[in-house]
Amino acid sequence: MEKHPAPEITLIENNGEVTLSIGGEQAMQAWERDLMWASADLLCQHGQDFYEVGLGLGLSALRIAENPATRSHTVLELFDEVEQLFHDEHPDPPATLSIERGDFFQRVFELPDESIDGMFFDPALDMDVWKDEELWRRTMPEVVRALRPGGVFIPFFSTKPELRWQYTPHFRVIRVERHQYKAYDSTEYTYGTSGDAYIQCFYKE
Repeated sequence: MEKHPAPEITLIENNGEVTLSIGGEQAMQAWERDLMWASADLLCQHGQDFYEVGLGLGLSALRIAENPATRSHTVLELFDEVEQLFHDEHPDPPATLSIERGDFFQRVFELPDESIDGMFFDPALDMDVWKDEELWRRTMPEVVRALRPGGVFIPFFSTKPELRWQYTPHFRVIRVERHQYKAYDSTEYTYGTSGDAYIQCFYKE
């Protein structure tokens, strides 16, 4: 995979708003907490060994790692700076939490068969990656392979009521939960700044 210069990564705190900025884009904001927690709680209903792609502000990572059901939670993060920001805020993380460095689209091929009960998927990706149909056709069978029977794949929430085409061909059973949300007035990555958000949970049978 072609190497690109690391983007500028900053934590912006302004008038009570907290934003993780990657390459000048809003990667994550603190108002997402309740949706991250709801996703994490749903994940933890399905086993004890979990994997997360994208650390962000660590809201879901801590929620999963601190759940009484969790035996192990591994987070894969691409950028050193994101992990350093997390450790600056959380110098004593739970013993169940481990953070690894790597590119998901390479690392997924190295995950052992049926090794995890659930994957939470929330990386910061460029739009051209989201649109790469061949990439997702190669990648998602590897995700399914790594899940144990009865395991789940939960991507980050959507504020648009439609199933994501990247994932739907690889699962027969999908659960959708609707939650209300209120973003910041400055939020740029949602369809509106308040309304309904949708958490999609894909089940491996």
